[in-house]
Amino acid sequence: MTDWLHSNWSVNGVRYHAVEAAPAPTDAELVLLLHGFPESWYSWRHQLPALAAAGYRAVALDMPGYGQSDTPRDTSRTNQIALSDDVADLARAMGHEHFHVVGHDWGAPTAWYTAMRFPNRVGKVAALSVPYGGQPPQPPTEGFARLFADCFFYMQYFQEEGGAEAELQADLPRFLRSFLFSCCAENPGGFDTRAHPTSARLLDVMADPGRLPRWLDEADFAFYLDEFSRSGLRGPLSYYRNLDHTWRLSRELQNTLIKQPALFIAGEFDPVPRFGAELQRMPQWVPNVDTHRIADCGHWTQQEQPAEVNRLLLAFLDTH
Repeated sequence: MTDWLHSNWSVNGVRYHAVEAAPAPTDAELVLLLHGFPESWYSWRHQLPALAAAGYRAVALDMPGYGQSDTPRDTSRTNQIALSDDVADLARAMGHEHFHVVGHDWGAPTAWYTAMRFPNRVGKVAALSVPYGGQPPQPPTEGFARLFADCFFYMQYFQEEGGAEAELQADLPRFLRSFLFSCCAENPGGFDTRAHPTSARLLDVMADPGRLPRWLDEADFAFYLDEFSRSGLRGPLSYYRNLDHTWRLSRELQNTLIKQPALFIAGEFDPVPRFGAELQRMPQWVPNVDTHRIADCGHWTQQEQPAEVNRLLLAFLDTH
């Protein structure tokens, strides 16, 4: 069992909780690992020891609103401009002017934005599940309203503060079990919401599997359940509520390319890369990207297929 090294770092008024697997050599390159929803630093538990054994200083963060990091009172604080500022400042606080960044799910946009906004400091960028296809021409929620005018879409449902929190926190085990199962390889069809009206709630459209997926044991699930029981869902859901705010703050980046060596990894059954045209547009905006699809894998890439993710990450970091 790994003896995790825990630390706390304060940047820009927010305290971040960070975890490493082992003390790193003083000259080790820093790799920051950014998780998504609904996860925590713990979603990188399989990558931290592998990266440390390869000689990297791998640090997984609890993002704001999660786990032992602060939940900002101002929910607009979890926009991608502020978050990418934090990542760059955290690296410097940890003693590294130059670093690499890896993100999954909501951590992927933060990784892309950090690489885009700090090209002289980020050496390599890797993203799991969420591609980068440039700045959208309209606020994201306007696109959702057009595409899902007559049916339920979870990102629209998450926009109004309070409603989703009340529903999901009333039965956290059911929510976490259903959400994590719904997009993994054991449920290759994902959860189809098109037959449900806009008035539906999330758990109306997401079946309860009655069990955990094979890649998540009872101890892992208990860890996640304890984290969200303590910190709640207001902070995590605020990332969805900042989609349009990030879009407004990012207009000056609409012609900016991400030129660093980049890696994109997606699972065979992950529904996220199939939503929209970002994956097809990505080579235009990330010209040095290598793309890999992992067989028998859903959305929770680094947890469902940790050995293959570790192999791809290490080959990418070691080669360039």
